[in-house]
Amino acid sequence: MGKLTLFYLGVFLLVSSGDMVGQEKKSSKVSPNIIIFIADDLSATDLEPYGNSFVQTPNISFLAKNGLKFNNAILTTSSCSPSRISIMTGRYPHNTGAAELHTEPEVAFESMASKLNQKGYYTGHAGKWHMGSLLKQGFDNIYENYEQNGDGGEDMWIPSLREREKNKPFFFWFASYDPHRIWGENQFSSVHNPKDIEVPLTLIDNDSTRIDLSKYYNEIKRFDFHIGKVIEELKRQQMFENTIIIVMADNGRPFPRDKTRLYHSGIRTPLIIHWPKFIKRSTSNSLISSIDIAPTILDVCGIVNPKSFQGKSFLDIVKNPNRKFRNYAFAEHNWHDYEAHERMVRTTEYLYILNFRSQFPNQGPADAINSPSFRSLVKANYEGNLTPEQADVFLSSRPTEELYELKNDPFQINNIVNVEKHSKIHLKLKDVLLEWMDKTCDNVPNKLTTDWYSRNTGKRLKENFGIRREMPGKRLNADQCNEKGQF
Repeated sequence: MGKLTLFYLGVFLLVSSGDMVGQEKKSSKVSPNIIIFIADDLSATDLEPYGNSFVQTPNISFLAKNGLKFNNAILTTSSCSPSRISIMTGRYPHNTGAAELHTEPEVAFESMASKLNQKGYYTGHAGKWHMGSLLKQGFDNIYENYEQNGDGGEDMWIPSLREREKNKPFFFWFASYDPHRIWGENQFSSVHNPKDIEVPLTLIDNDSTRIDLSKYYNEIKRFDFHIGKVIEELKRQQMFENTIIIVMADNGRPFPRDKTRLYHSGIRTPLIIHWPKFIKRSTSNSLISSIDIAPTILDVCGIVNPKSFQGKSFLDIVKNPNRKFRNYAFAEHNWHDYEAHERMVRTTEYLYILNFRSQFPNQGPADAINSPSFRSLVKANYEGNLTPEQADVFLSSRPTEELYELKNDPFQINNIVNVEKHSKIHLKLKDVLLEWMDKTCDNVPNKLTTDWYSRNTGKRLKENFGIRREMPGKRLNADQCNEKGQF
C-alpha cells in the first residue's frame, strides 16, 4: 500500500499547487480510467460474492476476488431515476429536485461526469439513461437508444470503448437494462434451473415463483457476461491495469418487498471496486452512502469536489478497508408508481424507518405487482396461507415506525420498535433522522403524487395517471440546499 499512498500524495500536491493547466499536464500520465457498471434492479444478495452461490456471475466474482468489496453500501433510494441521479450528482434525491420516478432535475448540477470532462476526460454513456436532459452536459457521447443498446442494454459497451478519443483518460457509465422486467430472451435463458433455486422467505415457494426467479437470474448472468467482454477489451487495449472498475446497482430486485422498499433487499447495493494497480483483495464493512461514490472518484483523480456534492470521499477506506467512515446512512422512498413518503436511517447495527404514509400497504412497484410472484402471494393470501414474512406486502395500515437489529435480523422481519430495551436507540435514531430531514430541507407535502396504478392488480388508474403533485422538498427549495447532513 506504500505505492498507493505515494501516488495519492502526489495527486494531492498537484491539486494544491493551484496551477490547473500544469496540473493536467503533470498528472495525465497517472490519471486512472474509470468504468461504472450499474445494473437495473439487482439486490446485493443475488451475486456470488455476496453469498449467492447459485447465480452464475464469474466475472463479477473475479473483480471481487481481486478488488475491494463493500458489505454496507447503502443507496439513497430504491427507485431507478432518483437513485441514478443521486449517484451522479452526489446529492440526496429530494435535493436534486427529482425525488420521484421519471422526474429530472431543473438545476444543472455539477456531476462526476461533468467534473471529469472539465479535467480532460473523455466521458461516455451506453445503456439505460433515465436521468433527464441537464445531466447530459457532462458527456462527450451518449448511446441511449434502445435499438442500439439491445435488449439487455449492453450492445454498445465495446463500441464505446473502441470509438473513444484515444489520447484522453476515459470515464464510462455503462448502464444495463438487466435484470429489469420484462424478462428478455437471451443466450442464457436456460442457465438457471428453477428446481434448484432457494426461494426467499418473502415469496411463495412454487413453480411460478421459481420460474420468475430463474429468469431474473438469467438476466443477471447476461449482465455479468458483458462485463467480462469489457474486461477482455480493456486487456486487448492494454488499459485494464489502470482502469478503475466499479460494479453496483440502482435499486433492489423487482419483486414484492424488495424494489422501492427501504429494507436491505431494496437499498443495499453490491459495490465492488477493482483497480489492479493500487487495490489488493479486501473487504470493507464500513458504512457508506451511494452519494459518496462521486466525491471519491473525483478525489482519486485529484479534482476538488463541487460545493453541491453532499457526499464525501471514502478514499481512506480504499487505503484502509477497516477504517470507520459514516455513523449514519440515509435513504428515502418517494412516489414510484404509488403514493409514498418514507425515510430511513441506518447504522452498522440498526435500521430505522419513519413512514409518513403508513395508511397504505407497501407491496412494491407496478412491475412487481404484475409479476407471477406477486400473483402467487395474492392467491396464498386469499387462502389464508401466508407466513408473516410473506404477509408484509398486504399489511394496511402499516407501522409508522420500524426498527431492526441487523445482526439478529438480516432480512428485517422482526420490528423491535416497541421493545423496551431498544427504546434508547429508537429515540436516538428518530432524532437523527428528523434532524437530517430538517437540515437537508426535506418535508412531507400534504398533497403528494397519488397512485397511478391499482395496488391490487397493477393496472393503470385513468383518473390519476400522469398527474404530478407536490414533490418532497420543493416548497423548501431543497434543490438549492447544500447541507451535507452527514452526522
